[in-house]
Amino acid sequence: MVGRRTMLAHASKMRREPTEAEKRLWRYLSGAKLGGLKFRRQATIGSRIADFFCPAKGLVVEVDGNTHDRERDEALDRRMAEQYGYRTIRVTNEDIFTNMDGVLQHIENIACELPDRWPSAVREA
Repeated sequence: MVGRRTMLAHASKMRREPTEAEKRLWRYLSGAKLGGLKFRRQATIGSRIADFFCPAKGLVVEVDGNTHDRERDEALDRRMAEQYGYRTIRVTNEDIFTNMDGVLQHIENIACELPDRWPSAVREA
């Protein structure tokens, strides 16, 4: 198992060196631009580093390239839900490059379905 200090260092490196798809998506998720939702980049959650995380909704957004193992990813997502109650959605690099509006709408729709995790998480319209 990887230590916490190593995880944080790896997450920091990933923030400094994002993939092109992550850079593009972050432009829309940063600064609460998407429906007032605040996201973190490369957030450490237990032994996992999530590409994007909205703590107020418990929503993890993963950006997947063509090398991802669907079964392994589904197992990780189930564990995230069981351990923390977080919902994970996955978007592909291709979707980000060709259908950013659809990706953003999907993220916002899922976030709106999720309850706020604490009272101060009320979004401003």
